[in-house]
Order: sequence, then structure tokens, then C-alpha cells
Amino acid sequence: MNREITAQRTPLHQFTVPLSATRRGARLARLLATEQLRSWGMPFDPARLIVAELATNAAVHGRVPGRSFRLGLIVTAPATLRIEVTDARGEQLPPRARVIAGVEPTGSGRGLVLVEALADRWGVRTGPVPCKTVWAELDLGTRG
Repeated sequence: MNREITAQRTPLHQFTVPLSATRRGARLARLLATEQLRSWGMPFDPARLIVAELATNAAVHGRVPGRSFRLGLIVTAPATLRIEVTDARGEQLPPRARVIAGVEPTGSGRGLVLVEALADRWGVRTGPVPCKTVWAELDLGTRG
């Protein structure tokens, strides 16, 4: 199954915002995501935790001086929320293999274990150069 299929559907709701690639920008991403989901009448947990982890990774590991990162929230039918965080470090890919293999990451990488546990799907899309997008999807219809 194509994991990128949700991004190709017509969105019911869509929100994007550029943020500074700083810890403050990462905190703001979580707050903005929470308020946006609330305004759409949607549950904001565990989405805000996923946003916090992906935004923090963009600010810490994807930071390029003078460049921002972008937060995107997309809701498509039937009830799928896609979270996207795009940063300017396309050559710096997350350690996905360590997470899937069940190896406990040391130091950085622990947030991706949380993303793996909370999201129904997640992955990385490279480009346009020099960027990458780390995305996660939540199937809202299966959550209480």
C-alpha cells in the first residue's frame, strides 16, 4: 500500500505555518496545532505530542541558520489527520531503522520511538532539495 496516498486526497481541512527553527518555534508549533485542531472540533491528543516531537527534531536536528521549518496539518476523508514537519536539512534523515528494529536509541532519537508508538503510520519524504518532510498519520475513526 502506498503510504503517501493520504497526502494525495482532497483535504477537508488544511493548515500550514512557517516557524523559527528554535525550541520556541517548536513549542509554538504544539500550541498552534492544539488550537487549530480544537477549532476544527477534532481531538488534539495524541496529535499535539507528535507535533511536539517532530517540531523539536526540526529545531534541533534540522536547523539551518536563517531557515525556518514548516508545520502542516491536513485532514482528509475518511477521518485521517496527517502531520507534516518540513525542515531544511534533507541530508539529515531520522534514524527510522533503529526505531523499527526495537533498538533503544541513546541520546537523541527517543522522540521517534514515541512517534512510532502514537502514529498509525509515519515516514520521511525527501525534497525539494535541500528539504525533507517527516510525516505522521492518525486514523481518527479508530480512536476513542
